[in-house]
Amino acid sequence: METLKKVAVIGLGNIGKAIAGDLVNNSHEVIVASRNNEESADFAQQSNGFAQSMDIDQAINEADIVIPAIWFGAFKEFFNDHGDILKNKIIVDVSNPIAPDGNGGFKKIIGEKESAGELNRSALPQGAKLVKAFGTLGAGNLAGASNGNPEKAVLFYASDDSSIDKDIEKVIENAGFDPLKVGGIDQSIRIEVFGDLHEFGALGKTVSLSEAKSKL
Repeated sequence: METLKKVAVIGLGNIGKAIAGDLVNNSHEVIVASRNNEESADFAQQSNGFAQSMDIDQAINEADIVIPAIWFGAFKEFFNDHGDILKNKIIVDVSNPIAPDGNGGFKKIIGEKESAGELNRSALPQGAKLVKAFGTLGAGNLAGASNGNPEKAVLFYASDDSSIDKDIEKVIENAGFDPLKVGGIDQSIRIEVFGDLHEFGALGKTVSLSEAKSKL
């Protein structure tokens, strides 16, 4: 029987709760951690035994795959604070480099041709491996579109190391989505906000696997 990689979701904002909730709803055990220990403990208590609450360092140590559900600007600090224990971990970058534009929408806060994925890769702790995933849908559909019927919605991902693709695809599948790789981290811009494969970009919606393949 295949052994599932241990997954830790760090941060329980809208995106973190959606990811952890999708995994729990599909009976995939997950570790949850937050700066607010009470928040992670409450989530675990309501998970029917599929989530375990830990402090952040303990969660990272225990996990094989670490999903920092934090905003783009916090990644560098996260890497600096936890770099020693992030070595040899698979880190999933869910971030989008955006901020409110003052008019009810959002604006990109890095260069037009830059991506969060590539910038976070440049700051990656030694020995860690980066995957760009789980950021291609807003929190609403990340939670609401899980386990779609008759066809599952796609979650795109990007990685430079094909040896970890199977692991991330299993996590995406266990969250209730069909995984589809778009290429290496240099393709991250396509699956970030305003990109051609993002819900809040040219794609404009969730898509099935057959629809998604036609867009690549």
